Amino acid sequence: MQILSLAVWFSASAVGPTLQHEWNISPTVGVWLTASVQIGFVVGAITSTSLSLADKFRPQVLLGTCAAGAAVCTALLAAFVDDLAPAFGLRFLTGVFLAGVYPVGMKLMASWSAPALRGKAFGLLIGALTLGSASPHLISSIGDLPWRNVIAAAAVLAAVGAVTAFLFVRPGPFLETRMVSANPRYALTMFKENRPRLANIGYFGHMWELYALWTWLPMYLLTSQAKGQVEPFGIGLTVFGAMGIGGVAGAMFGGWAADRWGRPRAAAAALAVSGMCCLVSPFMYGVGGPGKIAFLIIWGAAVIADSGVFSTSLSESADQRYIGTALTTQTALGFLLTVITMQLVPEFAVVVGWQYALLLLVPGPLVGFLAMQKLAKNESDLEKQTDVTPT
Repeated sequence: MQILSLAVWFSASAVGPTLQHEWNISPTVGVWLTASVQIGFVVGAITSTSLSLADKFRPQVLLGTCAAGAAVCTALLAAFVDDLAPAFGLRFLTGVFLAGVYPVGMKLMASWSAPALRGKAFGLLIGALTLGSASPHLISSIGDLPWRNVIAAAAVLAAVGAVTAFLFVRPGPFLETRMVSANPRYALTMFKENRPRLANIGYFGHMWELYALWTWLPMYLLTSQAKGQVEPFGIGLTVFGAMGIGGVAGAMFGGWAADRWGRPRAAAAALAVSGMCCLVSPFMYGVGGPGKIAFLIIWGAAVIADSGVFSTSLSESADQRYIGTALTTQTALGFLLTVITMQLVPEFAVVVGWQYALLLLVPGPLVGFLAMQKLAKNESDLEKQTDVTPT
């Protein structure tokens, strides 16, 4: 269901070069077709949490309704829009509705998994998010489709996801039904607590890289192709392979590793690999064939492998009475950060060229890695203190 519903997220990014040509806009302006979704997602997540919508309505009903709303907004864009202003508005509303799809899906997934196995469960969910987000690139690779057809196909997938939610999705036995009083101050208080603060810093480093890479990977490939480096499978299919196939494998492995070796160590390993890929990206710009494909798949796997780990880590270290506030704050700030990096990358490319543009992403995984190393040490020290038996 998540795979189908989240197809609308990057539907505009998948046809970005075509829209830039037809609407005569620059990449810096065009990126707001995706950035507006990020902002809408933040607004929707905060609104949903403030009104406790997931507690007032059955989660599968909320999820299905929001998936249907995202599908309608995307269908309207495909059918009627020829200008940026209404496009931005519809993409913003799409993000608002998606805030009732992805986070509610996390809640439903958690309701079916015991805490000890939650890393694997969230890895599966993140894999679905990745595959769904990458699906418009797969659609765009099928022949020479007009951009309206690609976006319309994404809308149809989201509509099917909505129907699936209504008919087949149900909460599991671990659904938390207790209600506690709201404490908005905890959104700031948690940053005074060492473990939640480190979990958030790691997440922010991850988000600095993730959505900017997903947004600008097609342009990175397109400009290298313009200089004579032809992708053997086409840009759309190559991006789908990196984001979708690589992403699913990375998310699944990251979830398993988090349960096996601990949340901070698994996240640190993923951040180290994705950071190295950022550093290597200028050298791979002119490389073609299997080597380039393998590199992108590794990067696509590493950049998402830690995604579910941070939410799990925060949920285990924050005040258990205010987990909803903590996770909403983490998500909202992280997605706002993506708007900044998505906007900065093309500006940086103007100065240094697209071959070196993705080097701008390096600070994210570096800072995240250092935070996770420190969190791993703190948790190790805590375990040692717990294991000490009084004599």
